Amino acid sequence: MILRRALGGLLVSAGLSACSLAPTYKAPDVPVAPQYASADSPWVEAKPADHLDRDAWWKLYGDGRLDDLQGRLLANNATLAAALAHYQQAEAFTKQVRAGLFPTIGLNGNASRNRESDTRPLRGATSPAYYDSYTIGAQLDYEVDLWGRVRDTVAAGNAEQAASAADLASARLSLQAQLADSYLQLNGFDRQIKVLNESIDAFSKALQLTQSRHDGGIASGLDVARAQTQLSDAKSQLTQAQAQRALVLHAIAVLVGDSASTFQLATNDAKVEVPKVPLDVPSTLLQRRPDVAAAERRTAAANAQIGVARSAFFPQLTLDGQGGWQSDRWGSIATAPNRFWAIGPSLLLNVFDGGRRKAVVESARAATDEAGAKYRDVVLNAFAQVEDNLTLLRDLGTALTDQRAAADAAQRSVDLSLNRYREGAVGYLDVVQAQTAALDARRSVIDLETRQLRASVQLIRALGGGWSSAGDTPT
Repeated sequence: MILRRALGGLLVSAGLSACSLAPTYKAPDVPVAPQYASADSPWVEAKPADHLDRDAWWKLYGDGRLDDLQGRLLANNATLAAALAHYQQAEAFTKQVRAGLFPTIGLNGNASRNRESDTRPLRGATSPAYYDSYTIGAQLDYEVDLWGRVRDTVAAGNAEQAASAADLASARLSLQAQLADSYLQLNGFDRQIKVLNESIDAFSKALQLTQSRHDGGIASGLDVARAQTQLSDAKSQLTQAQAQRALVLHAIAVLVGDSASTFQLATNDAKVEVPKVPLDVPSTLLQRRPDVAAAERRTAAANAQIGVARSAFFPQLTLDGQGGWQSDRWGSIATAPNRFWAIGPSLLLNVFDGGRRKAVVESARAATDEAGAKYRDVVLNAFAQVEDNLTLLRDLGTALTDQRAAADAAQRSVDLSLNRYREGAVGYLDVVQAQTAALDARRSVIDLETRQLRASVQLIRALGGGWSSAGDTPT
């Protein structure tokens, strides 16, 4: 009967534990524009049919080697493995705090041989000096969550776990974008190397032509020296480009978890086209970017900690119970006369602590304000990053159109100057100037194309990876 009453009291107390002292949570307000300022080519407005798997956004670039490298990154990258381990720690911590919602039950056993002091106070005249003691029992402890301290702690833990999951997604996206960026740089250097090799072949032929004309008494030694200078300069540029390619290759090796000393990628000078990127309205960025999600969840966690801090002003109610068997003989311990039990609540209330609890509440409120400010900062920077890369894509596209026209004109100038040089109408200086301008113009075209591709990668990263008009949450 007594045990049933105690359990009934526990259920009533648990029913009272429906309150929470944490403030009602609302995500911090941030200014969100109705549309992006730079919303024109080479990106398009997202339509209901537009969808791209977040885990395969790089497939837009249509390169099988990039697909393979991204798979190797997910499997072998050390930074990503560390981020995963950090998330697993957060997951385990959440399980720890969630255990506070349930009672703690323990089993105990004891066997001892004892001797009482002859001068023990209040020792009975018939008490034996030597005796045995055997105990088998169980113990239960349960904090009745009247003020929501445990549940707010669990809510904070869940929010932190969600933030850690978003951190993991953010790290994965960052590494994937870094790999795509490095790979496109590598492709740019391969194309630069191809142009330089073609120029070296052309300059070598021009040097042979000039040397022949000099041997025939038509051209001067100065023309030969100019041709040789131009050829040597092109070879120097080729060596520099090869060195830069090697550095990018080493960076890719680290990203995919391979040794820079043995990692190799064959030359690939095929041109990669800039993909069309569908854009949703700016507000969808708040659901798509994992770093924004992480910042928002940490704000929620900090808000829940206010409830934990405020609950310290109220009494803490704990239900304790224990029971089992105790005897001085082991053989007959599990019998009714040897049974014992105790059950009942305990109440603890701190009356004076010199302002410690008040300071803890103030600290929790300040931490929530800090987390909210960080959330707003992350959101505003996210919008700025999208706008930056939209602007880069647009303006680099305009510059690329002009640079291609310049490269075409420079090549016509080379053809004209060589023909006129063969005819003796101009000196070799005109040929050198035309060929140098043509090489610079071609390399500038490749540089702009590579920069535009890299800006597209950063735009996709700024958008949170893949996209969907359904507004799915970050993965």
